[in-house]
Amino acid sequence: MRSSAITPPASSGWSEGIIGMRFGLFAATFRMPEHSLRVAHEWDLQVLRWADELGFTEAWIGEHYTLGWEPLPAPDLLIATALAQTSRIRLGPAAHLLPYHHPAALAARIAWLDQVAEGRYMVAFGAGSYASDQQLFASTGPEENARKAREAQEIILGLWRAWARGEAYRFEGEHWSVDSPAYDETLAGPHLRPFRGDHPEIAVVGASPASSSLRRAGAQGFIPMTVVHSPSYAATHWDVYAEGAAEAGRAAHRDIWRVSHPLFVADTDEEARRRSLGGAMGRTYREWILPHAERRGVLPHFAPDIAATGPVTVDRLAETWLIGSPDTVANGIVALYEQTGGFGTLLASVYDYSDDPEAYRRSLELLATEVLPLVHERLA
Repeated sequence: MRSSAITPPASSGWSEGIIGMRFGLFAATFRMPEHSLRVAHEWDLQVLRWADELGFTEAWIGEHYTLGWEPLPAPDLLIATALAQTSRIRLGPAAHLLPYHHPAALAARIAWLDQVAEGRYMVAFGAGSYASDQQLFASTGPEENARKAREAQEIILGLWRAWARGEAYRFEGEHWSVDSPAYDETLAGPHLRPFRGDHPEIAVVGASPASSSLRRAGAQGFIPMTVVHSPSYAATHWDVYAEGAAEAGRAAHRDIWRVSHPLFVADTDEEARRRSLGGAMGRTYREWILPHAERRGVLPHFAPDIAATGPVTVDRLAETWLIGSPDTVANGIVALYEQTGGFGTLLASVYDYSDDPEAYRRSLELLATEVLPLVHERLA
């Protein structure tokens, strides 16, 4: 199931040496409200074990504090458990919400897990967009969160650089201050340096058109990650990322771009539509994602191409999903690739199919064993 070499279209802007499209997972850790946290935890671990066995290259795990449908406040705990139950797949939080952690504590936890994972760890940073999470931490809103996130990121990167070199580091900011001593032989610390270099691989998640977060990620050389509910604006993410990179004098390579998309594969189109729209995937959109997007007033931005021509419903939104037989889904992935200009890793969104586990396992199996070879063949 490992990806073989392909040569993307000359117009795609890919760098030489790319190994071809890869498949991974993006788990917001959706949970059906009637399922216990224990059931949800065991399901998430089972999906990660399947993905590892099937050769998926990576999985990203969400973090939230006040959302019953996405109930995981500590993705690093799930990742630490999953590292012991898997052997190859790379794992990372997407994203640690920086305003809700003291940056020194988070820097130490990430460095520890990076060492334990020995090359299988990645991390994404975010500012936290949900109002209820902001309220829990007494934030005044998105502007305060953005300032805290920028300051926390600066501190975390500064600490890692200092720890890797055994140097002292001091920072006095608007929200946090740190005073890390130089390496002390008697203490044998500070010792929690990243596994390789100054930091693990860092990603930034973008969900809105022309995401400003991705522009900054381009300037910093971080991995861009696009969460797509409607593909019409996905290409704008690469545009702003590349612009940010160019402004900072950096080269932008599409092979590091991650694109997350709703996806379900079955043996036939009819079965895939029934199990997606009529199963956990459709219910998650019907009862959680769309109502909450409407409540936040972001539904038109959430699916702009659909909103422009009528109401945003699950049935209409499903027309943009990658659902169907292996042949249908492969065609959809190639179309998404062409619409965006090319990307390196497709992340399949994970849903709580713990009541129908075999159907979801089969979807992952078909994705790895039938869809991926078809995609490589059609992009060759």
